[in-house]
Amino acid sequence: MDVDSTLAATEGIDLLAGIAGVGEQVAAITERAMQGELDFAASLRERVGLLAGLSAAAIGQANAAVRLNPGAQRLVDGLRERGWEVGLVSGGFTAMVEPLAAGLGIELVQANILEVAGGQLTGRLTGSIVDRAGNAAALRRWAAELAASTTVAMGDGANDLDMMAAADLSIAFHAKPAVQAKASAAIVHGPLDQALEIIDAEVGGP
Repeated sequence: MDVDSTLAATEGIDLLAGIAGVGEQVAAITERAMQGELDFAASLRERVGLLAGLSAAAIGQANAAVRLNPGAQRLVDGLRERGWEVGLVSGGFTAMVEPLAAGLGIELVQANILEVAGGQLTGRLTGSIVDRAGNAAALRRWAAELAASTTVAMGDGANDLDMMAAADLSIAFHAKPAVQAKASAAIVHGPLDQALEIIDAEVGGP
């Protein structure tokens, strides 16, 4: 599943941008991306560039402000009880997603890596950018590694569409209309653990 605005109610880059004092600039770039003026990779690089010089300690401050969506813990616990493996994919950052995953006992994580030098963010990323194609690739890779016969993908935005299309069952969570339209099922209101009922009804066990 996606992290920002799906598993978590918060957006990692917005939390960092707020600490750095560049929240409005980051929001403006995000809006341009949503309007189709920038692709995800270009918009991410531009937004991360505004974080240059921010102390790496600010990541811990941002992590403390992350809030899970209602039902997140119940969803993860319920999936485990049913024998599912849970993976997190994010256009956000490993430094924020990995602690969140560890707190939930989730080991499968894919996200972008912030470059840090001299105790500060450089404004750059290291490694390949995790975008919508990367999310789908992660789902396929994990399914192959686990010899999974059934896959489920859950997300809220355009960046999640490729992995949702690659899954046997896709669930839109409080999603944009275009994402809802392409999903197998949608949670329009209510908590994340409503997904358990959908999964039980549509695909049963893993």
